Amino acid sequence: MKSAFTFAAIALISSAGNVFAHDEEALQMSPPGEPYIQISDVLPLPAFIPGLGTLFVDPGTLPAGPFLAYDHDGKLSATVYMTPLEELQNGTAYDGLGIGNHTVSGVEIYYNAGHPGVDKPHAHVVLFHDEDAKSRLAE
Repeated sequence: MKSAFTFAAIALISSAGNVFAHDEEALQMSPPGEPYIQISDVLPLPAFIPGLGTLFVDPGTLPAGPFLAYDHDGKLSATVYMTPLEELQNGTAYDGLGIGNHTVSGVEIYYNAGHPGVDKPHAHVVLFHDEDAKSRLAE
């Protein structure tokens, strides 16, 4: 399973360069505008999630996303993908995923047992958009 997960994660990250048609500049500050919705407006989650920030997603891209993660000042700090492990194991590919910003200073991939919105076990793939992004999203 580990090698399948690793392969899927690498494929996911490499596909992140394929961008939905959007005005990247318009996404840099919160709120990003339509079709994005703030996650806390539709799910029982806090407005700011420590480690992820304030999340917005286009509902048509669920479950993978991208989720746009903003810091307390409303600056886009990360793009997050949430890919269900069961779907990856069954061969689902998430191709052509959008990205909030083409600058990526770091990537983290970690397991999540599930939460409102993506209730099955899944992987979080987080693309940080600048060197301080992780610390701004921490609390």
